[in-house]
Amino acid sequence: MTFAPRTARPHLTTLAIAAAMTLATGVSLASSHREAPFITTAPKVDATDFYLFRSYEANRSDYVTLIANYQPLQDAYGGPNYFSMDPNALYEIHVDNNGDAVEDISFQFRFKNTLAGNGAGVNLPVGDKTVNIPLIQAGQIANVKDASLQLAETFTVEVKRGDRRKGTGGALTQASSGSATFDKPVDNIGIKTIPDYAGYAAKHIHAVKIPGCDQPGRVFVGQRQDPFAVNLGTIFDLVNAPVSVITNPDLKGAVPNPLGDKNVTTLALEVHKSCLTAGSETVIGGWTTASLRQARLLDGKPGSGHHMGEKAGGAWTQVSRLGMPLVNEVVIGLKDKDKFNAAKPKDDGQFADYVTHPTLPKLLEIALNLPGTAPTNYPRTDLVTTFLTGIKGVNQPANVVASEMLRLNTAIAPVAYAQQNRLGIVGNVLAGGTDNAGYPNGRRPKDDVVDISLVAVMGGLCMANGDTNAFGFGAACKPSAVPLGATAFKLHDAVDQAVVPLLAGFPYLNTPIGGTK
Repeated sequence: MTFAPRTARPHLTTLAIAAAMTLATGVSLASSHREAPFITTAPKVDATDFYLFRSYEANRSDYVTLIANYQPLQDAYGGPNYFSMDPNALYEIHVDNNGDAVEDISFQFRFKNTLAGNGAGVNLPVGDKTVNIPLIQAGQIANVKDASLQLAETFTVEVKRGDRRKGTGGALTQASSGSATFDKPVDNIGIKTIPDYAGYAAKHIHAVKIPGCDQPGRVFVGQRQDPFAVNLGTIFDLVNAPVSVITNPDLKGAVPNPLGDKNVTTLALEVHKSCLTAGSETVIGGWTTASLRQARLLDGKPGSGHHMGEKAGGAWTQVSRLGMPLVNEVVIGLKDKDKFNAAKPKDDGQFADYVTHPTLPKLLEIALNLPGTAPTNYPRTDLVTTFLTGIKGVNQPANVVASEMLRLNTAIAPVAYAQQNRLGIVGNVLAGGTDNAGYPNGRRPKDDVVDISLVAVMGGLCMANGDTNAFGFGAACKPSAVPLGATAFKLHDAVDQAVVPLLAGFPYLNTPIGGTK
């Protein structure tokens, strides 16, 4: 088994958990759903999950897929207005291609929501009057710009090179028409309104030209079934599950996925890998952010239109951030969660204590009534190495600045879905397989980041490091520092990520749940 282009074959269990560390985050939660106090008040700009992987769709292996999900916990029956994106927000996907913790490429999404008929909407004759209808739709919908759709959702994508605000770039355009405006499908209202939602949504996958890139790409924005699986309520209730369940691998998947009937809104890009890398460096880092204007003014007497007469102004202010899964939710302290969402990777040194001295293992001791089970190797260099720099020889840039983001080695070939190991590199190494393309080398929708992280935070990296410090995690990181011993490798949340339904190709995430199921 070759582990990665830059390294010899590693010890069997090393990357196993090295991948595991992925972030000192260990417990399961919706990867980043409602993770900070402020963001609970602004769900339209709440990032839920971020994915970064070599495309495994047939004949697309030279491309990289970047997926940012927003608006958590969408109920399919959430009408009549459903889940349009915020036209006063800036949604971004950032790429660092030289390891300096600063964005080199940013894809900026802006949205516009307008009523049909140049703002007049869809009206029906009622007696001697013509009156606006109360629903988004006036009849069945099957096509882009369907006449039955009262609300038209469109978006633009700007690519910036260099600083996200001061850099240069241009607009993504449709390969067929040259237009810089893209249509977004309406959410899955139900089977009577949209009988073939999968077919309807597929018409909104746009082939695009990307400024500064000589290869065409693809973009899709629209509602999808939430691809994340986690034992959500049980975990938040002080891990309200018997220890025998979360330490018995045979009980993986014993609990239904609470997110299985929820939707999210997906921003998906597919870009040729040569357009994301720089020089000889093959590792890229990625994360997503959302920003709002510093101020807004509400008109107490709004006129007709789709919004409340909101006027936004001032500089863009970052309010949401997501790279590695679970970080803000279960690593960053409550008092600093809003600060983390507003921070940039280059400034992550201010949060270092949360990684070197994580509180989650101590909380698990309390929640599971297992005193003395937290690893004792402080500072937790095992977590810092993989969490803040990437794994050397796998997905660590040559000149890395420690910072939190998802890192992908674009030189590692993708693995077909059927052969993917749900535990990413962890499962691959333990099984002696050939799947090195999974988490934490990027993140694919199938990768079970919860189970991987549980193993890591409770000491799996130190079990792999051994008494000889074979992998350089520090002399204190050895099996004697892991009270759970080999049991750390068995931890899971009783929900199976691998059974979440997904598509075989772009945008990979499944057709959303409809309002009438």
